[in-house]
Amino acid sequence: MTATSFTRMDESTAEEWATIGAEHARNSSRVADRVIMLLESLGEIVDGFATDQLTHCLQTATLAERAGADDEVIVAALCHDVGKAISVANHPAIAASILQPYVRPDVYEMIRVHQDFQGRHYYAHFGGDPNAREQHRASLTPEQFDLAAKFADEWDQIAFDPKYDTLPLSHFEPKLRAVFTFKSAVPAAEVG
Repeated sequence: MTATSFTRMDESTAEEWATIGAEHARNSSRVADRVIMLLESLGEIVDGFATDQLTHCLQTATLAERAGADDEVIVAALCHDVGKAISVANHPAIAASILQPYVRPDVYEMIRVHQDFQGRHYYAHFGGDPNAREQHRASLTPEQFDLAAKFADEWDQIAFDPKYDTLPLSHFEPKLRAVFTFKSAVPAAEVG
C-alpha cells in the first residue's frame, strides 16, 4: 500500500488520486468480505425466532434459488436482513442501501419494502395493517410490486424452519462475490 501525503483534499494532486484509485480497485473484494462478515454476525441474533437470522437469510436464499430466481435476487434474498446486524427497526433500509449500487432497481425495491410486504403475515398480531404493502403500490411498478410480493410470500416469511435443507453460506459466496463487484459511484465520464 502506498500512502499519499496530503492532509486536505483541496491540496491533493491527480497523481495522489491515481494512487488512491488503484488502491480502491485492488481492494474491491473487501465489499464482499464485509458483507460476509455482516451475514456471519447474524448467526448470533435469534430474537425469539426458531432459527438465528443467518439461517433465516440462508434459507430465504435457498428457497429463491430453488424457485429459479436469478443471481441478483438470490444474493438480495441472502442479504435482505443483513441490516439487523446494525438495527432491527431499520434493517430493510440498511440492507437495501448496501445492495443498491450492485443490483437492478426492482431488486433494490424488493428489499427496501420487504418488511411491509411480509407484514401481511404478522402485522395484525401487533395491531398493524396486514395490507401495508398496498401503500407501496403507487410508488412501485407492477413488476416491482409482484417481485416484492413473491419474495415476501414465497421465500422470506416461510424461512424459519430449523429442519429445512438449507444451503450453506459457502454455496452462495461465488454469487455474492460476483454481485458485489466494483461499481463506481463516480459517473463514467469522470472516471479516468
